[in-house]
Amino acid sequence: MAEVLTDLGIKNILTQLNIEPMNNGASTGGHWFNTRGEQIDSISPVDGRVIASVKSATEADYEAVVLKAQEAFKEWRMVPAPKRGEVVRQLGEKLREYKEPLGKLVSYEMGKSLQEGLGEVQEMIDICDFAVGLSRQLHGLTMHSERPGHRMYEQYHPLGIVGIISAFNFPVAVWNWNTALAWVCGDVCVWKPSEKAPLTAIACQQITKEVFDANDVPEGVSGLVIGGAEIGKLMAEDKRVPLVSATGSTRMGKSVSAAVGARLGKSLLELGGNNAIIITPTADLNIVLPGAVFGAVGTCGQRCTSTRRLIIHEEVYDKVLSAITGAYGQLRIGDPLDENNHVGPLIDQDAVNMYLGAVEKAKAQGANVLIDAEVLTGEGFESGCYVKPVIIEAKNELQIVQDETFAPILYVMKYSGAVENAIKQQNNVPQGLSSAIMTASLKESEAFLAVSGSDCGIANVNIGTSGAEIGGAFGGEKETGGGRESGSDAWKIYMRRQTNTINYTDSLPLAQGIKFEL
Repeated sequence: MAEVLTDLGIKNILTQLNIEPMNNGASTGGHWFNTRGEQIDSISPVDGRVIASVKSATEADYEAVVLKAQEAFKEWRMVPAPKRGEVVRQLGEKLREYKEPLGKLVSYEMGKSLQEGLGEVQEMIDICDFAVGLSRQLHGLTMHSERPGHRMYEQYHPLGIVGIISAFNFPVAVWNWNTALAWVCGDVCVWKPSEKAPLTAIACQQITKEVFDANDVPEGVSGLVIGGAEIGKLMAEDKRVPLVSATGSTRMGKSVSAAVGARLGKSLLELGGNNAIIITPTADLNIVLPGAVFGAVGTCGQRCTSTRRLIIHEEVYDKVLSAITGAYGQLRIGDPLDENNHVGPLIDQDAVNMYLGAVEKAKAQGANVLIDAEVLTGEGFESGCYVKPVIIEAKNELQIVQDETFAPILYVMKYSGAVENAIKQQNNVPQGLSSAIMTASLKESEAFLAVSGSDCGIANVNIGTSGAEIGGAFGGEKETGGGRESGSDAWKIYMRRQTNTINYTDSLPLAQGIKFEL
């Protein structure tokens, strides 16, 4: 295994999480494959050092993992749902034990702040708790039949293999959003994590293995295949995988959707966001500032729910903009493991180049850059991934504003008149994930939440666009993909619905009064 920075305690963290120096690009839960794919270096954007190297899975490795998953499903689906829930409960307890080292690894491997890394593990714990209760509530409906002596009801059965394609920005939580629900539903899972964060995936597999081994869970219920787009393509085209849950860019989602749809499979897509906060004349600045600033710069602007646009009423525009730019001047940028810092690095040099390119496009399209792009250099910034959060005055119609840039770039714009004018601007982008309004007016908040209001899957009042709780269904509309994960009734996507009619009489009446005499 490559050298790690012992002064950050990373070597100790890898040891605590049982990440061994092995070729570990594929696993069935009980078995690690000696994979022979290309080497993937996990490079920390914190300091630019290689944490460790992993050999990616090959097509043969993927095939072996899927075959083992198929075998495991036959046994796992027969385990009573509450007993499956008990296993997930124990996983939540194990995650509580590993919260600190896993949270630190998330922070170091992908660059989000330590508090956000720990918060991501807490999301995993929370969804396990949610899934435990769900394991006793996988209910259908009972309907009245039009035929005497008949009973109608519906029930839900597990689908089989759930394929999970996750992104680097939430390298562990989104996987567990899917697995915790899928497992209590009786499904088995095969996970292709982002190749930019392979170590956190290996850590999750090792933690899960501890719990599964203690409960004699069949090998194959939790599969892992680390690799690039070629592994995702195999999964999307695989008829043995009835559901593919994919998180990432809209471009990636369209490719996955086309491949899964071509075989009439199911896809759960969580794609791009272009999220706005509407700030009305009655908005409380004490709420606006933390909501807007954290939304824009948290995770260095690399959340799908990051705040990309502020739509500010002209009456308070100058006041709000002055407060926001002032707050930006107080941001501390640096090592995300230092809890005194607000903003960590972008994930890699490609992200830095995207950030710089977006600002140049904004200038070329006539936008007014208030806080310009800057890549930070010097002591503590050796990775070259630390950048200055940007604020740009722009019109909503500019092409660069219409596009999602995964970076801390905040576009500010005015609206005048009624709140409906702001809502129209907010909705006038291809994406539809998260949205928010800051107002003290009941009329404005209700207009925002009405059928003619926000067209996003998430619509908040007096909180920001990021930081969703697991109890509600998470997802968006339009080019965000239309999927729903996590809470509410999101569990239904992981199951197939079956309608049952039972005749407990000695005759066979037909529906709709049809007569068929023999």
